[in-house]
Amino acid sequence: MAPIVVLISGANRGLGKGLLKRYLAQPDHIIIAANRDPEHQTSKDLADLPAASGSCVIVVKLDAVAESGAADAVEELRAKHGIEHLNIVIANAGVSYVWPSVADAKIEDMRGHMEPNVYGVVRLYQATRPLLKKSEKEPIFTPMGSTAGLVGRQQPPIPNAAYGPSKAALSWITVRINSEDDWLNAFVLCPGWVQTDLGDAGARGLGLKEAPLGLDESCDGVMKMLADSTKEKHGGKLVWYDGQVWDW
Repeated sequence: MAPIVVLISGANRGLGKGLLKRYLAQPDHIIIAANRDPEHQTSKDLADLPAASGSCVIVVKLDAVAESGAADAVEELRAKHGIEHLNIVIANAGVSYVWPSVADAKIEDMRGHMEPNVYGVVRLYQATRPLLKKSEKEPIFTPMGSTAGLVGRQQPPIPNAAYGPSKAALSWITVRINSEDDWLNAFVLCPGWVQTDLGDAGARGLGLKEAPLGLDESCDGVMKMLADSTKEKHGGKLVWYDGQVWDW
């Protein structure tokens, strides 16, 4: 039987690394850690993580804002590592660095969030789609979402006019992907407000000490949910780390 191949962008830290470690602990898994700098120490350290029998990590360069970044990464996986299929793609890489009101938002900051958080995910989907289609079982494409991107009930109800719109746009894109590809289980994954560099930075920007949800609790929940996910159950929906499905 072919190994399970999982690609995680931004897998050298935070949520991405937490999920990578958990997949690596399962036998017969190839986990592709895609990030901007494979030569960074955080990327090199991934090779030292414990791995179950038949499992390994492949680190590949993926710059979410580079026009050909995702396509180049997939070509390297094919040519250098012999990767001919993908079972799961978790589009985890993203940014959140300012929290303005709409009145105060700078277009350059809005654009700075849209580029990696939306366009980067579209590029990743387009590049990985042919390999996902070769999966022996129903493949999953899931970008990381956020309640900041909700339209009906924005949570928390705070100024967030750069990051929030990017996540709202990402939700629209994912719903369309799920509708257009009847063979693909595409949904938005909401990991919660997690204690990562990004999550804690956002918390401090809003006057809090840290994000409210622990990394282990989020990652454990995500792994359980992904293992049980189907298109019928989750396709085109916003799914929390604990399996809850929310309205947009």
